Amino acid sequence: MGLFDNIFNAGNNIAKNVGASIGNKSETFSFQRLPESVNELRALPEATLDDPFKTAALTVCALCAYAASPEIGKEMLNFLKGPAPLTPYEIQFLTDRFRDGKHIPFSYFAGATPDNNYTPRVPFTVTITSNQYSKRDETHMTLWLRSGGADNPREVSLRLKPSEGKWYLNEQFLLVGIRTPKAADPWA
Repeated sequence: MGLFDNIFNAGNNIAKNVGASIGNKSETFSFQRLPESVNELRALPEATLDDPFKTAALTVCALCAYAASPEIGKEMLNFLKGPAPLTPYEIQFLTDRFRDGKHIPFSYFAGATPDNNYTPRVPFTVTITSNQYSKRDETHMTLWLRSGGADNPREVSLRLKPSEGKWYLNEQFLLVGIRTPKAADPWA
């Protein structure tokens, strides 16, 4: 064993330990209130980002904030993205998706359905799941979330920064179309 092996392999050991515990697993997170600023987001216990499930849960919170205030939502998402902030393409994508779908991120919380116009129960509860395919490699993880307005779960891609031991948001595929809220459905 070389002198520097422990330093350079520390991040890989973190990834292996997290990856080894991944399989068919679910973690549920509850928030009494949603964060309204990046400082409030950073103050949450999940903001340690030392677990990919925590980062995925906070992604939903950040997208909800984006629906209310794009600038605050961008700050939160940039915090979750770590060393790779939102690109102009991602910002444009968010702008397009929120033009008509401000309710979409709320659909991932328990109790939010088309019938109640995606109004979640308080506390705001979100469940993140993994499966045997979640760990793509030592530093990449894909997790899934269920929407009350979709038949299939949607994915969040995360990436470990080994030098920090933190899991950052890589990509999210949560803002895809869902069933129309009852209040906006002309056929309801």
